[in-house]
Amino acid sequence: MKGVGTLRDTVRQELVARQLEEQISARFPVGRRLAVLDVGMGQGTQALRLARAGHKVTGLESDPDMLVAAREALAGEPEGIRERMCLVEGDGLETGVHFLPGSFDVVLCHGVLMYVEEPDAMVAGLGRMLAPGGLLSLLVRNADALAMRPGLSGDWAGALAAFDSDAYTSRLGLRVRADRLDALRSTLAGIAAPLHAWYGVRVFTDTVEGEANDASRLPAEELERIVALEERAGRTDPYRGVAALLHLCGVRG
Repeated sequence: MKGVGTLRDTVRQELVARQLEEQISARFPVGRRLAVLDVGMGQGTQALRLARAGHKVTGLESDPDMLVAAREALAGEPEGIRERMCLVEGDGLETGVHFLPGSFDVVLCHGVLMYVEEPDAMVAGLGRMLAPGGLLSLLVRNADALAMRPGLSGDWAGALAAFDSDAYTSRLGLRVRADRLDALRSTLAGIAAPLHAWYGVRVFTDTVEGEANDASRLPAEELERIVALEERAGRTDPYRGVAALLHLCGVRG
């Protein structure tokens, strides 16, 4: 777990990477070099991991600052990895403008749908990018667990209000939305990429604050123990159902 920052982000990135590797290994022959599209790639954490694993990765990002960060991170990689990555400035709602249908074996869209008021059209567009048998990986805020963070933080009024809402205020102070598992299950079925597997992400560490949220201050063995705990919870009922985030994997028919 190189370059660890906050505990929350470290847990998120490490769990999603492990879960994604599990799904890719189960669906594609060992050693096959995949065409991957990362929509809303941010600073490129998952995209770089996949490029390092030998895959050809295209990152689509609309935020200029995130693109700068991704380019800086990519610049520090060996030439072979740089050659396997292509960074494109563009909106995730317009994948059809930039790419041909069926061009990718794997499409990632992590931490993006919460900023989209009507996600169905975007998810349908992502699905069209997949080749037959391709894997769609979505990471969303869990609307069925919105009361957890305020409740565990002692914000009783906020927790009560969260039961009747799919909107929340992010740590950046933005009013955004969350998704429900059943609704996304229906959406994925409707675009012919039915839900194949799903995981919870951040069951226990979502409310960690202060020095405890600085992963770089933790001994390596303690950090590994925390990640192991979160990994176990993220695939175990009933814990995964109250995770802060949901990682959904659909497969194109």
